[in-house]
Amino acid sequence: MAINSEKLPVHIGIIMDGNGRWAQNRGLPRAAGHKEGAEVFNRITKYCRKIGIRYVTYYAFSTENWKRPADEVNALMKLFEQYLGTAEQYAKDNVRLIFIGDKSRFPEKLRLKMEELEKKSENFDAMTVIMAMNYGGRDDIVRAAARAAALVRDRSITPEQIDESLISSLIYTGGIPDPDMIIRPGGEKRLSNFLTWQSAYSELYFTDVLWPDFTPKELDKALEEFAHRGRRFGGV
Repeated sequence: MAINSEKLPVHIGIIMDGNGRWAQNRGLPRAAGHKEGAEVFNRITKYCRKIGIRYVTYYAFSTENWKRPADEVNALMKLFEQYLGTAEQYAKDNVRLIFIGDKSRFPEKLRLKMEELEKKSENFDAMTVIMAMNYGGRDDIVRAAARAAALVRDRSITPEQIDESLISSLIYTGGIPDPDMIIRPGGEKRLSNFLTWQSAYSELYFTDVLWPDFTPKELDKALEEFAHRGRRFGGV
């Protein structure tokens, strides 16, 4: 598909939903769906780089996902470990990796690998992939508010200096453009605590296609719709 590069979103957010249902529909364990979803993640990331999307944020694991059955959570942790072990493949494509969310709950080996990949890729600039892991939009805002309060406490700023610009600089994605579009496969029509602050003016796109069945052609459909939406940001 040929879309005018001027009409491409700079930053898209993707809620990777439907892995478990995809597996259950095929009589497979839910972990099989997550594995297939990881393969789709790789394909979509490469396609985004190819067509010129500068930033993609994936909702990989939410603060609420810990409530899932222990065997599924354990399978996801193993999958994350496998993925991070191969993530250096993005180095040859000059892709920067950033991990947002509270990493403290993850196993030390996983945390250290995230930090290593962030450090190694910090100067790559062809594309930036942001992985939201143990991430919650409300938690992100609370964290930013606490940081703002600490600045007031330390007399670095006054309360009157707390504004949208400051909060935007203190959230996990500080310095990264807000997402122009958020895509959610899987049939649900909600954001589920994803990029709550950042998505205030994001275009939303929902599809019934489950994430393991999400292809570059499905992404093209979303981008085509984005290209025809009028974005006025409260203006006329």
